[in-house]
Amino acid sequence: MVQTASLAWPWEAFFLRGQSLWWLQATSLVAYVIAIEKTQSTKQAGSVGLAFHASMLSTSLYWLYIAMETYGGMPWLLAGAAVLVLAMALSLYGAAAAMLYAHLRRVGGAWRSLLFAATWLLAELARGQWVTGFGWGAAGYAHNEGPLAGLAPWLGVYGIGFVSALWAAVVAHSLLRKCWGQSATAVGMLAAVWWFVTPGTFTQPGAPLTVTLLQGNIAQDEKFESTTGVAMALSWYGEQLHAAQSDLVLAPETAIPLLPQQLPDGYWESVNAPAAAQRTVKLVGIPLGSYSEGYTNSVIALEGLPERLDYRYDKHHLVPFGEFIPPLFKWFVRLMNIPLGDFNRGALQQSSLPVHGARVSPSICFEDLFPEELAVRFLTEASSPTIFANFSNLAWFGDTTAMYQHLHISQMRSLEFERPVLRVSNSGVTAVLDPQGRTTAVLEPLTRGVLHATVQGREGLTPFARWCARWGLWPLWMLGLVLVFTSYLLRVRKSANAAEAAQT
Repeated sequence: MVQTASLAWPWEAFFLRGQSLWWLQATSLVAYVIAIEKTQSTKQAGSVGLAFHASMLSTSLYWLYIAMETYGGMPWLLAGAAVLVLAMALSLYGAAAAMLYAHLRRVGGAWRSLLFAATWLLAELARGQWVTGFGWGAAGYAHNEGPLAGLAPWLGVYGIGFVSALWAAVVAHSLLRKCWGQSATAVGMLAAVWWFVTPGTFTQPGAPLTVTLLQGNIAQDEKFESTTGVAMALSWYGEQLHAAQSDLVLAPETAIPLLPQQLPDGYWESVNAPAAAQRTVKLVGIPLGSYSEGYTNSVIALEGLPERLDYRYDKHHLVPFGEFIPPLFKWFVRLMNIPLGDFNRGALQQSSLPVHGARVSPSICFEDLFPEELAVRFLTEASSPTIFANFSNLAWFGDTTAMYQHLHISQMRSLEFERPVLRVSNSGVTAVLDPQGRTTAVLEPLTRGVLHATVQGREGLTPFARWCARWGLWPLWMLGLVLVFTSYLLRVRKSANAAEAAQT
């Protein structure tokens, strides 16, 4: 629960709601290491690991219950059980890591702390990439501010999680051994990172761009109703898109909840009429396709004639159960009254949209949760994105911390790649982030509004963008595996030495 609160503070008291608290994350991790160290077997360590991660993930993902029960009509008991089962399944990575650590922990000194950090890293990487991948709630997202934020353009979110785990292990082990010098050293290391590693030094600013972000706040239970939500969306977004005069205008995921062929005659013409004359580029979330071709969750650009689709982005990383149905789970989907289906995947690497000298790279919903997939867009520096734009609809999850957790994910992507991020969401948080992940403009969540801002794209690549574009997250995988294998060799040697000493 404490680990969850560090990612996005859930209450109004003491701190700002939705604020990330790096020191709280570090403190909870110290307590976790101490709890594992007090176990007497790998089985006990696995139980502690399972309990820690299950409590963290179930409280982090509680908002899935709202989507299933409130908007999906699923019985409350079954919806709650589904969240718990998901949390338990994702917690198996953490439990396995705890067991591996407990099995090898007889290595001494600094290697013991490195071993814990390595197993933590491997568990987070596995959860973030295996099966469909779901790295939501990774430890690094609590460090958008604080001493470790400067490591983001070097190591990325999982690398920050590794450093945080290493620091926590050093502190925990020094407390258990009452070795206060090591604790002081750990604090000094943290202060040194904060002082010497500063973000924002790898890229150069481009020309300014005026932007308009639209937050319609269409109620989710009305969104696909023709006489209420659909009519409201067509009217409000149509008016705002027609009137906007910025260089770039963004409307959120499925802002237009109909296929283009289902729209009233003349709708695109009325929305797009001023665009060519004003040099305004409009990026709009809309489903595309047909029954015979299949459907995509897409973003299209309106720059001229509506019948000529100058640019489209199709979502690549689809949401299980929301945008594709895993095998053997059709029975589960039938329990929810939600318009779900199997969407087609877009390509992993899709071009950015040129906008008055900038290159805008869209992502839809939780696609920005996967830094290794965004990094592919930086393989060719000359055509790499200068601005990220995320299109979301978090109204499924109501007034919960889901919107703030997603905001922190976008902030981390901004830090990793040193790119400004335009976040446009149906219900919030709609915001503009600078290349250091700071919020420079924001709309009040759960309100209808229009956000005007100026943003500057960035040229150049961070070290993280360079190595992750080429090798993905494999360097971090190798770091974790090498440390674990080395710990295994040290343990074997230590056991052999002990056996030899016993014989003599």
